[in-house]
Amino acid sequence: MEEKELINYLVSFGLTGQESSIYLRLVRSGTSNGYELAKNMGISRSNVYKALEGLAEKGAAYVSEGASRKYTAVEVGEFCQNKINSLIRKQEYLVAHMPKEKEEFEGYITISGDENITDKIRNMLVKAGKRVYLSMSAPLLLQFQKELQALMERNIKVVVMTAFPKNMAERPQFLSGKAKGIKVYITSDKKNQIGIITDSRYVLSGELGKGRDSTCLYSGQSNFVQVFKESMKNEIRLLELEGKNDK
Repeated sequence: MEEKELINYLVSFGLTGQESSIYLRLVRSGTSNGYELAKNMGISRSNVYKALEGLAEKGAAYVSEGASRKYTAVEVGEFCQNKINSLIRKQEYLVAHMPKEKEEFEGYITISGDENITDKIRNMLVKAGKRVYLSMSAPLLLQFQKELQALMERNIKVVVMTAFPKNMAERPQFLSGKAKGIKVYITSDKKNQIGIITDSRYVLSGELGKGRDSTCLYSGQSNFVQVFKESMKNEIRLLELEGKNDK
């Protein structure tokens, strides 16, 4: 993995860019002090000392006292897990103490960017209590295999309309049409177009897989949900008829 990508991931766990660079140097070189790091990295001592203090405060480095103050990187798995555990505790507190939520918004919301859209899809799948309809190409669906398998284990009805690109050598087991609890219909390739309905209450429709350019519309508006649901049902009926005609 490239240095830049490592730094980006460390920053997502609360470190600054400079703290991340110095953390990586500590991991590679072992225990070191501020003077040695500044000399080896060509960074001013004041910046190095500030970053080292930040690493210690954020739980990414241990400090040992002696003739000089030395630092050792905390193992990355331990550091990340500690951060995750801390966030989980804070999440539990917020869920327990936040003001009572209003009913979910029933208007229309625009969600942009692959990361935000995939997060929304995962949340929709996790919260589904009765049934899920999905229209999405197989490569895009692979991102949600864990959530779909969890739905099947909970006996939630799952209906999938998907297409397999020619360069996809092997179909995933959960999309083979033989997996229990999931009905698969093969459609024409819709490329980045997606559509999701959960519990006949919420719809997400738009594009996924175009990076920051991806955009989806999310709604709990009953009329919109009903129209979208009928459209999906009509497509399924047509696919079933085509399947019978092929026999």
